This record gives sequence, C-alpha cells and structure tokens, in this order.
Amino acid sequence: MPSTSPRRGPPGAKPNNDLLFKGILCMVIGLVVLLAPIFIPSPDMQAIVGGSALVGWFALVLGGAFVVQWALRRRKPPRG
Repeated sequence: MPSTSPRRGPPGAKPNNDLLFKGILCMVIGLVVLLAPIFIPSPDMQAIVGGSALVGWFALVLGGAFVVQWALRRRKPPRG
C-alpha cells in the first residue's frame, strides 16, 4: 500500500539540511558575540560582552563542525 505522506528528496535529506542550518546559525552567533565589542560604544558594556569571547569561539567552532559534518554526509555515496 503506498504511503499517503508526501516526501520530497531522498530519505535523510531533512536531517542533513538541518545540520547545515544549525551550523550556519551557530557560526553567525559566534561571529556576533566576537565582533559585538567593536560596535558597542560603552566601555563597560564592551568589557561585559568581551568577557564572553570564549562562548563566541565555542559557537564558531561548533558551527564549523556542523558544516563539516553536513559536507561529509553530502559527499558520502547513497546506500542501496
């Protein structure tokens, strides 16, 4: 009996696209956290946001890892 749910693309395509989305989003968040002190006029706020640089680097590296994982899964030949 055919399935009634509509499917687009190969199975597993959605999780791979989710990896790419999560990776880019994490990288953007990391860049914003790292670059924000440059654009903040208040020295006190610059110090507060600058103290979270470790979080920015972590988000940037995590996002890069997601993008690399997405690229490796995309490059992998399909099973079958």
